[in-house]
Amino acid sequence: MQTQLKAVTPDSIAQAAALLKEGEVVAIPTETVYGLAANALSDEAVKKIFAAKGRPQDNPLISHISDLSMLPLIAGEVPEAALRLAEAFWPGPLTIILPRGGQVADSVCAGLDTASVRMPSHPDARAVIAACGFPLAAPSANLSGKPSPTTAQDVMADMDGRIPLILDGGACEVGVESTVVSLAGDHPVLLRPGRVTKEDLERVLGVPVELSGAIVSRLKEGEVARSPGMKYKHYAPKAEVVIVKGTFDAYKAYVRAHAQEGDFCLCYEGEQTQLAPVPCVAYGAEGDGVSQAHALFSALRELDAEGARRAFARWENDACGVELAVYNRLLRAAAFRVEEA
Repeated sequence: MQTQLKAVTPDSIAQAAALLKEGEVVAIPTETVYGLAANALSDEAVKKIFAAKGRPQDNPLISHISDLSMLPLIAGEVPEAALRLAEAFWPGPLTIILPRGGQVADSVCAGLDTASVRMPSHPDARAVIAACGFPLAAPSANLSGKPSPTTAQDVMADMDGRIPLILDGGACEVGVESTVVSLAGDHPVLLRPGRVTKEDLERVLGVPVELSGAIVSRLKEGEVARSPGMKYKHYAPKAEVVIVKGTFDAYKAYVRAHAQEGDFCLCYEGEQTQLAPVPCVAYGAEGDGVSQAHALFSALRELDAEGARRAFARWENDACGVELAVYNRLLRAAAFRVEEA
C-alpha cells in the first residue's frame, strides 16, 4: 500500500472522509497526539486499526465525535455529570467512559459494557469527523507499544505502507493522550491522567475523583484494561528506559556511576552541560508538567534516532497535576523499572 502524506486542506479533508466512508483507516491530527481513525460504527473498519498498529484486540478504543448529537451513537446512558464535564472540557483532551450504546462497534469496546468518547479540540479532527457524519475510533497512530506520534512525520515513520493517507495538521499542542475518567460506576474514577487533571475534574463535579491504582502500578493478574494506556508496557522506545528518582545531584551521581557506552540521560532543559560527557535528550522544564508532556514522546523518539541503548529518565517530585500524566507514560515506557538515586 502506498501511503500519502498531505497537508490539511478542504480537498484532503474530503479525501480522508471518502476513504473513511469506504471503511479505510486514515491518520488525523488531534490536540493530544495523532490518531489512527476508522468508522467507530463498523467492526470491519475498526479491525483495520488493530491490523495497522499490531494492537491486541482486548485493548479498548476511544470514539471521537464532532458535536454532541453524535454522543447517543456511542453512549447508551449520559448522566448529568457527563454533561457537566462536556460543557467544561469539550472540545478538549478529556475522554469520558459511559455505558455503551447500541451502534458503537463491538471491537471498539473490546468486549466491555462501556464505551469511551471525547470531542477533540483540534479543528482539523472535528472537520474530518463532521465530513464523515459518524464518530471515529482513533487510538494513537503508532505501532503498538511505541511512543505516540506528535507529528505527521512520526506517523509516517510507523505507518508508511500500512494506511492510505496521513493528514498533516502540524505538531500536537498537548503531546500526551487525553485524560480518561469513568462515570460508569458509583463514583468517578480517573483511569488515565492527561492535561485535564484530577483537580480540574473535582472542581467541576463537586465530588472526589478516585485515582485508579493502574495509573502508577501494573494491572493485577487477570484485571481487565478498562481504558487505553493501561497495559504493562506502552509508549516505549527501543532503548531500555530506567526512571531514576531523586534530586539533580543524586541523579547526576547515579548516572556517573552507572553510565556505559550507548547510555543517554533523559533530563530536564538546562541540565545537559552538567551531565556531560553522557549524551542527553531533554523533555521539558523541571516542575512544568505542561512542557514535559508536550516534549516527552518526541524525546523518546529522539532516543531511537540517536541509537540509544539505555536512557536514565530523571524524576524528582511526587507526581500531581499534569506531571502525573508524564510520570504515568514514563512508568510504562520503563516497564515500571524505577531506581532511587
